[in-house]
Amino acid sequence: MNLFEYTYNLVRQIPPGKVSTYGAVAIALGDRVASRAVGRMMNQNPDADDMPCFKIVHSDGRLGGFGLGIDDKIRRLQQDSVHVNKGRIVDFEDVFFNDFRTEYPLKILREEQINLSRNISLQDDFGELVTVAGIDVAYPDNEFHEACGACVVLDYNTMQVIEESVVFSPTEFPFISTYFSYRELPIVQKLLSHLRLTPPLVLLDGNGIIHPARCGFASHAGITLNIPTIGVAKTLLYGTVKDSQVMIDKEQRGYAFSIKQGIKPIYVSPGHRVSLKTSLEVVKHLSSSKNPEPLRLAHHLAKKNLQQNR
Repeated sequence: MNLFEYTYNLVRQIPPGKVSTYGAVAIALGDRVASRAVGRMMNQNPDADDMPCFKIVHSDGRLGGFGLGIDDKIRRLQQDSVHVNKGRIVDFEDVFFNDFRTEYPLKILREEQINLSRNISLQDDFGELVTVAGIDVAYPDNEFHEACGACVVLDYNTMQVIEESVVFSPTEFPFISTYFSYRELPIVQKLLSHLRLTPPLVLLDGNGIIHPARCGFASHAGITLNIPTIGVAKTLLYGTVKDSQVMIDKEQRGYAFSIKQGIKPIYVSPGHRVSLKTSLEVVKHLSSSKNPEPLRLAHHLAKKNLQQNR
C-alpha cells in the first residue's frame, strides 16, 4: 500500500471553505499515532496545487507549518474563503471537516500484526551459527527520494565480512511508530534476495516482540520470510525496564543491554525462531561497541552509499 497517496487522497476530500487537522487525518488512517507522520507528509507534499495540504492545521486552530512558507498558507486559505486572524483559523469549529471516506488502513494493518503474532516462535530454530547478517536502511531528508538499504554478512566467530549487498528503493510508507515493518520489509526482501546464501540468523534495526501487538519489525520480517531474526532497537518506544528486562503486560519481551556502564543501552528482543535468552547471547557475542557489529557495519554502509547517490 502506498500510504503517502492514500493520505493525500484523504486530504483531497476536504471541501472548499473547510479545513481539517493532523489528528483527524491520522484517525482517518486508522491510528492517531500517525499524526506526526501526517505532518511530515504535508510538509513534503510535492504539489500544493494538486493536493491542498494548506488545509491541514492544528486541532486548536493554529496554522501549523507549510513547506512553501506560512504567508503562502494564509494566502491559499483566504483564497479558499477560510479566514485567519493572528495565526489561527477564524470560527474553527464551523469550518472543521472530519467526515472522511476511508477504510482505516492502519486498523487493518494492526489486525494483520495481531494475526501474525500468533505464529511467532520463540524457540531456537537454526543450525550452527557460521554466519550472521545485519540489515539497516538509511533515508534521505525527503521521503520521496530513494532510501538505501545495506546488508552485511559476517563470520560469526571471526567477525570478518563475508558478503555485502546494497539496494536503493523508493518508499511508499512513512515512518509511523509501531508500523515500522511496512516501511522497511520490502527493502529487507530485496537485500536478502541479492545474497548468495541466506544467513542462518538476521539482526534487524528495530524491535521484535517489544511491540503493542507483539509483532514488531523483526518478528514481522521473520514470519513473512520464514527466517530467524533478532530485533535491536536504539530507543524503547513501548514497555518498561526492570532490572535490565523489558516488561510488557507482566511478560518479559526483551532486554536493555549496554556493552559497558555509562553507555546508553540498546533494546534486544527475539523476532522469530530465536529464544529470549539466545537473542541476548548473540548480541553480546557480536558487540564490541554500542551496537552489534553486523548492524554497525550495515548502518555505515547504507549511510555511505546514500551520500554517494545524492
